Amino acid sequence: MITDINLRVSTAQALTTTAVSTDTIDLGTARDMGEGDDLYFNFAMITAAAGGTSVKFEVISSAAAALTSPTVIGSSDAIVTASLTIGTNVAVRVNPALASLGQRYLGTRYTIVGTYSAGTVTADLVNDIGDGKKFYASGFSVT
Repeated sequence: MITDINLRVSTAQALTTTAVSTDTIDLGTARDMGEGDDLYFNFAMITAAAGGTSVKFEVISSAAAALTSPTVIGSSDAIVTASLTIGTNVAVRVNPALASLGQRYLGTRYTIVGTYSAGTVTADLVNDIGDGKKFYASGFSVT
């Protein structure tokens, strides 16, 4: 997975209450978001979540840079706090119909249930998912 600072919308953003990403991606007037290729937002937990109940990671678009009155174009299920440990990655696919919405700004929203006392997330727009986690059966050896 290759990331680009210009496609990062959250950098170690605290998960405390429901909020939108601190940054947005300005699509300008040319809204071709890589037609033909799948795009994803990768949400990486930088510090483990604690204290709340769950978080839903959403990809949103809006006519306003502040991401007001957004349209949800992709979403994860609600993920319970116990699963939001450091290093956890959640990938949400960006709906390819984005161009037809006519909205200029792309970002994310974190829908929080409960009251969180800890937890930060970094969110990047990427074209592939790097899941470097491979598991092998016990006793397996490479020769």
